[in-house]
Parts: sequence; C-alpha cells; structure tokens
Amino acid sequence: MGYQVEVTDSFAAAHQLRGYQGKCENLHGHNWKVSVTLFVKQVNKIGMAIDFAEVKRILSAILQEMDHTFLNQHPHFQKNNPTSENIARYIFDQFSSHLRDKKVKVAGVSVWESENCRAIYYSSQDVVRPF
Repeated sequence: MGYQVEVTDSFAAAHQLRGYQGKCENLHGHNWKVSVTLFVKQVNKIGMAIDFAEVKRILSAILQEMDHTFLNQHPHFQKNNPTSENIARYIFDQFSSHLRDKKVKVAGVSVWESENCRAIYYSSQDVVRPF
C-alpha cells in the first residue's frame, strides 16, 4: 500500500539507432513524451507524498540536457543506443540520483516516441508498476 505520484513532460530530439536494420537507422526525430512515476508508502505531515514542484524541477532539468539535441552525441548515448528503452533507463537513473527524500522511490519511467509507442523502465523493488 502506498501512493503514486506522476509527472509528465516532453522534449524534442533527433537520434538514429546503431545496428538497426530499418528506417530508424536513419537520422530522424521525435517529440518525446516522458512520464515519471514515484512511489511512497506514507505522505508527510501535510498530506503530500512529494511536492509536485520538486518533481517538475528535477524532470525538467534532466530533459533540458536532451532537448533539441542529437541524442547520439549525448555522453550517455555514445555508449548506449538511444532507444526509447535506454532513454527511459537513463531518466530513471538520473531522477533517482536527484531525489532528496530517500523515502520516495522512482517506480518507473515511461518514454513515448510517438502517440502509440512507449517503453517503460521500472524498479525491481516491491513498488506499484506504472501503467
């Protein structure tokens, strides 16, 4: 039992998938949508799991470094193919490292590369999975 808090934002960026046989091996771009789902067992004394303003600030800072860039040139994606799955994992790890309240856990990160296609990276801990 507990609470989930979710914040969604977006960024625009180009990428090309290395080693992929198909259209996505060519340079192309997306308007990426990103949703971060947090989990906390207890709310604080004023009834909040976490301040939405803090969640928005952290997510915005992470996405800002990728906005209007060629993701393949980002230091993380020079080693890791910039797939939706790897982008979700990167944002998950970055967000987790920026959380000040250790009682709040990142449950999952969803990354949509289009309206109908998304990848989700979620915690292996015993938390509610994002849907």
